[in-house]
Amino acid sequence: MAKIGPPKHGEGHFLTRVGWLRAAVLGANDGLLSTASLMVGVAVAAPGSSQIVLTGVAGIAAGAMAMAAGEYVSVSSQADAEKSDVERERLEHLADPEHEKRELIGIYVDRGLPIALAEQVAHALSETDALAAHLRDELGISEHSIARPTQAAIASAAAFVAGGIIPLLAALFVAGASAIWAIVAVAIAALAVLGAAGAKAGGAPLAVAVTRVVIFGSLAMAITAGVGRIFHIATG
Repeated sequence: MAKIGPPKHGEGHFLTRVGWLRAAVLGANDGLLSTASLMVGVAVAAPGSSQIVLTGVAGIAAGAMAMAAGEYVSVSSQADAEKSDVERERLEHLADPEHEKRELIGIYVDRGLPIALAEQVAHALSETDALAAHLRDELGISEHSIARPTQAAIASAAAFVAGGIIPLLAALFVAGASAIWAIVAVAIAALAVLGAAGAKAGGAPLAVAVTRVVIFGSLAMAITAGVGRIFHIATG
């Protein structure tokens, strides 16, 4: 008779996506919105297909590098803090493992376990991997939440480029005065799609996410267009 083991944990949770989801959604939205806003602002200030396209290309290149660098530095700081905490916890385990086990018991008791059961759980987990148990239950560090700077930087840059290409394509295919409206229309539609995709991937309410990103995206383009218009009047 085949031995029956514990059931495998096959549920999918949104938390497991947090490492790449934040960087990807932020990068795509920023690439789309900042590139579209720049192009609209320049189009209002100095109409002309070549200027608009050049602005889009420059905005994508500069923005992608800025996103990658910023994300890498930010997440690296988080990773450094995590490594420091892991090393401190490792040294504490080497110095006084019994104290660390009692600390783990206290954590489980505070979470509602009877002391006898908390002792059993702490003992079993300590026998398997005491350090991992403390990192997870005391510090909240797990494989799903650990900082990954390179992954975050690449995801941000790639997502920024993907988002920025959308309004750039609109400017390439629609020339003249109509280019402004094409960029705005395409950007708003793409923002709605990105908002819906982010909400679905993160388990958030769809309508709220789409409405929020469309409103603030439209506001950003309107303000940039206003700045471009003021500059055009001032220099014209």
